[in-house]
Amino acid sequence: MVSVRVALMVSLGSDELAQACIGCNSTGFPRLVVLRGNSASGKSTVAQALRAAYGRGLAIISQDVVRREILRERDRPGAANISLIDLMARHALDAGYHVVVEGILYADHYGKMLTRLVRDHKGMSRTYYFDVPFEVTLERHATKPVAGKFGEAELRQWWRLRDLLPDGLEELIDEHSSVEQSVARILSDCGLAAQGPLRIPEVVWINDPTKKRQNPPQNP
Repeated sequence: MVSVRVALMVSLGSDELAQACIGCNSTGFPRLVVLRGNSASGKSTVAQALRAAYGRGLAIISQDVVRREILRERDRPGAANISLIDLMARHALDAGYHVVVEGILYADHYGKMLTRLVRDHKGMSRTYYFDVPFEVTLERHATKPVAGKFGEAELRQWWRLRDLLPDGLEELIDEHSSVEQSVARILSDCGLAAQGPLRIPEVVWINDPTKKRQNPPQNP
């Protein structure tokens, strides 16, 4: 099957490809960003904040959405969501979107797929692991809407210490990096510019009863 990118190159020529792509950089290829980490480590919040800051042309492929909502399957080696995430990411990249793949994405389940995806992508790829202590994720989890559905026992069962991809593929984001700092760092690393000033609302990472956790605003 001929990819969208190949079809564009045939019909437009390589010099015009960069102008045709929705989110392409100066080399004609969009960026691929992978955000991994334990539950409640901040990866989903940062992914949404990245799109709020960048605007249109950035696709988010969430493991939770694909596995739990679309397929409703258990997280296991060889599960269907692994290949579906890969397919969705490749399709969006071929269509010219910058892509953010985010989720727990255990290395022994998703590592080979993610490594191939990064290797095969012709443009820039950046991968990050949210290296956040368990106690901090527990505090952050208490601020989330799903806090009443599962708690400390489940978080401990799912927890893995520095479940990194092989070959030093990932950079670390620790608990001291705010949402704004993480977003600014990733945009800078990828050579992308925010569409105007970063306007990311305060995100409450602790169980503060006087505040409510907010989601980043979405562009229309």
